[in-house]
Amino acid sequence: MTTSKTTLGSFIRTRRERLQPQDVGLNAGSRRRAKGLRREELAALCGISPTWLTWIEQGRTESTSAATLARISHALLLSRAEREYLFELAGIRDPEKGEYAAEPNIRAQLQEAVKLIQTPAYVLDYAWNAIVWNKHAEKLFLDWLVSGEAQPNLLNYMFLNPSARQFIVDWPGRAQRLVAEFRGDCRGVMDDVTITNQIDVLRQSSPEFDSFWGTQNVLEREGGERAFLHPGRGHMVLRQLTLRIGHSPNMKLIILF
Repeated sequence: MTTSKTTLGSFIRTRRERLQPQDVGLNAGSRRRAKGLRREELAALCGISPTWLTWIEQGRTESTSAATLARISHALLLSRAEREYLFELAGIRDPEKGEYAAEPNIRAQLQEAVKLIQTPAYVLDYAWNAIVWNKHAEKLFLDWLVSGEAQPNLLNYMFLNPSARQFIVDWPGRAQRLVAEFRGDCRGVMDDVTITNQIDVLRQSSPEFDSFWGTQNVLEREGGERAFLHPGRGHMVLRQLTLRIGHSPNMKLIILF
């Protein structure tokens, strides 16, 4: 029977077999019968015993640490997608995920793309900071998306800005759902210091957030109708579409139309 552990072992083995010793700075030597790297060679590169590596490849281990997986990933010269797959198979959060998830120029590319959208649109990062938005979003969210402000946070706006309660129709219902969506969205980075600090500040500053967070509700961030009471345009009902960015899955593009 195939399990995530055996699939993990098979994946590591196939990545090991595709490498040549010279790819990782080793001497190929003579009379090599093994395909690619030997287990002993990969184990030495990772700083683990050959026996432990054998057990991992055979799916016989109950647990493999994130540090060990990171060393295996580096030794096998895995691509970003391959590394993500490795950690997903192991069911472990990659400690370096925040460091490599975003493409170097992704923010500039997103800014250029979002400007072309002819309805309110903005991009949230993993902590729900708005990192780019267009002029239509700025005109809709007058007290949140302010030109020149660095990374305005959606949760801070929702719970710490009094104007949000008048602007967002059915604020209590939307706020409760937003907290559940955030819990579901950040489930893989709950030990990230930015997330833990953000949650601590909100729980201390907002009784409503503290209450909603304590319910442990978890929801996917979904689309649907969003109603607003705009100070200049009156009652508005828009539909929301949320899309994840392929190159940076921790980022989300939100479009209101």
